Amino acid sequence: MEDKQEKMEQEMESWSEGDITSRCEATGSDDSEDCVEITLDIRDDSLGSLKLEKNKPMAVLRSVVSGKLKTMVKSLSLSSRRLDRCKSGAMFALRGLRFITQNDAVGRGWDEVEKRFDELAVEGRMAESSEFVNELFEALVRRRGTTSISKTELFDFWEQIAGDSFDARLQIFFDMVDKDLDGRITGEEVKEIIALSASSNQLSRIQEKVDEYAALIMEELDPDNLGYIELYNLETLLLQVPSQSDISPSSENKRALSKMLSQKLIPTKERNPLKRFARDIKYFFLENWKRIWVLTLWISICIALFTWKFLQYKRRAVFEVLGSCVSVAKGSAETLKFNMALILLPVCRNTITWLRTNSKLGSVVPFDDNINFHKVIAFGIAIGVGLHAISHLACDFPRLLHAKYVEYEPVKKFFGDERPDNYWWFVKGTDGWTGVTMVVLMVIAYALAQSWFRRNRTSLPKTLKRLTGFNAFWYSHHLFVIVYVLLIVHSYFIYLSKKWYEKTTWMYLAVPTILYACERLIRLFRSGSKAVTILKVAVYPGNVLSLYMSKPKGFKYRSGQYIYVNCSDVSPFQWHPFSITSASGDEFLSIHIRTLGDWTSQLKCLFSKVCQPPSTSQSGLFTADLVQANNITRFPRLLIDGPYGAPAQDYRNYDVLLLVGLGIGATPLISILKDVLNNIKNHKSIEEGTSHNVNRSNTKRAYFYWVTREQGSLEWFSEVMNEVAEYDSEGIIELHNYCTSVYEEGDARSALITMLQSLHHAKNGIDIVSGTRVRTHFARPDWRSVFKHVAVNHINQRVGVFYCGKSCIIGELKGLAQDFSRKTSTKFEFHKENF
Repeated sequence: MEDKQEKMEQEMESWSEGDITSRCEATGSDDSEDCVEITLDIRDDSLGSLKLEKNKPMAVLRSVVSGKLKTMVKSLSLSSRRLDRCKSGAMFALRGLRFITQNDAVGRGWDEVEKRFDELAVEGRMAESSEFVNELFEALVRRRGTTSISKTELFDFWEQIAGDSFDARLQIFFDMVDKDLDGRITGEEVKEIIALSASSNQLSRIQEKVDEYAALIMEELDPDNLGYIELYNLETLLLQVPSQSDISPSSENKRALSKMLSQKLIPTKERNPLKRFARDIKYFFLENWKRIWVLTLWISICIALFTWKFLQYKRRAVFEVLGSCVSVAKGSAETLKFNMALILLPVCRNTITWLRTNSKLGSVVPFDDNINFHKVIAFGIAIGVGLHAISHLACDFPRLLHAKYVEYEPVKKFFGDERPDNYWWFVKGTDGWTGVTMVVLMVIAYALAQSWFRRNRTSLPKTLKRLTGFNAFWYSHHLFVIVYVLLIVHSYFIYLSKKWYEKTTWMYLAVPTILYACERLIRLFRSGSKAVTILKVAVYPGNVLSLYMSKPKGFKYRSGQYIYVNCSDVSPFQWHPFSITSASGDEFLSIHIRTLGDWTSQLKCLFSKVCQPPSTSQSGLFTADLVQANNITRFPRLLIDGPYGAPAQDYRNYDVLLLVGLGIGATPLISILKDVLNNIKNHKSIEEGTSHNVNRSNTKRAYFYWVTREQGSLEWFSEVMNEVAEYDSEGIIELHNYCTSVYEEGDARSALITMLQSLHHAKNGIDIVSGTRVRTHFARPDWRSVFKHVAVNHINQRVGVFYCGKSCIIGELKGLAQDFSRKTSTKFEFHKENF
């Protein structure tokens, strides 16, 4: 302690008035001005702005000296009442009160903070989460008896915040609450810090129940009803060591296996480029062999047709006049016929669903990629159209227009006795205007099908923006009817083929168009007979509409499948796909719809009109059901079509499931969870002798990870979460819900929320964030740890990984599935939803 005092005295003696003045000048100080606004950067982002008084040099010196003396006194007092860290488990608690997330003083460094200070002292502005940083700043300066801060004092603050001392961190946290400096935290101060933490983490539900949660903390830490708590009470709560009862020989073995996996999964790079290339090729073929053989077959057929037609026209007399251009045009036309027929098959949904469900073709045919294959064929059509049109317009026609009489003689029977003299002659003919019209319609449909138009991601003027979106995509895609009619007409009037059996377009199109027409007729008939009765409606926070409907007679489906929904009050023509969220064994049919476009927004508005406003116990939840007789006739009429196959329906092929959903993408996975839960209930009923319906599932274990941004989203499937917690006594289903609006565990802004969550769940069994019996995690999952956890628990097993949601993490999940499959005995098979 004496060494510490001597060091401080030496530092104080080394300060001079000139030094202080130069520091003020370095930060842009000017006695003529009162203050300057800076931003105190605590984490990676700027958290708030503070007013920094520009004191005169001597005043600054007095302030700094006073601050140093107070720091010395404070450090002495802290040392005298420091707890035994070995007994209290401080190393564990340090993660619960870390003011710099995933950073330390060494990692970020004072130099960077100093540089940031100099920049923001002039250009600083108010930033997000300003409430928290202002409270932190006030806590740091309150005991110093000052309202200003210099760079030297900022350095002191930095050492306190970035240090490894748990006591210093806890003291700062305590100071943030104890504003009257009496060394005690009252119930009112606890309420204030709870409200502050809830606001910082965008947890409105907690803000609504501040009184209840403050009373819970006071009840836990103030059993004598003194009306306040002290620092050691708060430390006792934060230093709760995990239960040692969970440590068993089996868990020890799992730890050893986990450590071994970590070492095995360290990325290694093959030094030999040939071996590395061979290894990558091997993995690529093993993971994509279904796609490879289908694409290889398709490309081979296209090449064969092009070559056959090219050589055929090379031997004809017209080749002497038009050259290779005519062969290229006819070869590409032949591939166009094939692809125009083939492109209909991937969108024959009923046929694909039947094949997926009732045949073993799914083991060799990638039905999950039907829409992707549809897009690939469309690209092939675009190439064919380009080759065909360019060959004619840039080569065939110019050669014909400039051909001499002798050269023209062999083609008289195709183009007439008089040689065409301009391009208009070709365009005005039936073959010409039908070709041009088809190209224009194809370009429109192709452009509006792109995601940036279909999802309204373009920054267009309001008048033009109406021409984009899903409606534009839907209507433009139905121009294909006109295109196919024009294609038949175009092929009938082509110049170089006069005999009917040479006009082969109809032969290509006959079977696919009949099959597709039957599909549309079946949809029309089936949907017309499948009007459903609305049983219950709920409008959840986050603009989600849930509909519970009667199940049409004979309607059978599998969990993971989807249906198309039509509401004539919104649009009599539009059908939109939605995943089924009810289980196949449920007596009702349910879907959850998030408003993301015009159609879904209008549908939500229609149903919101018949819903009751939320009660005080239901935050933001509007409901209506069939029991409310005055609302029965006001429900909009819905038609459904389906069910249709989806990747998630293949979950029964796996004993172990890893289900990952982002936001509303959890819908097909909820249906799977319900199905697994129903099987658990059924198994219990059989054991109790109350049921004899044997319908056992192959699922031995299911891991469900749901990541959502808003707290209100956790209400969407709260009933399912509570049911799983109630009935799954064997732990078959493992639920993990993540709310990304809350700062990750270990961040000071969520430390109190974590503490409160643990207290409330231990006492009442309810999570304060979700309102369910399932505890909510904060921030985003560490997906590598998730896969590692599953791999450790299921050695030498196949795990079905099913994902539905935005594309932002598809690459990461797929890569991890491949990496763990290659390097461990657990084989992960990745599937993602496509709409």
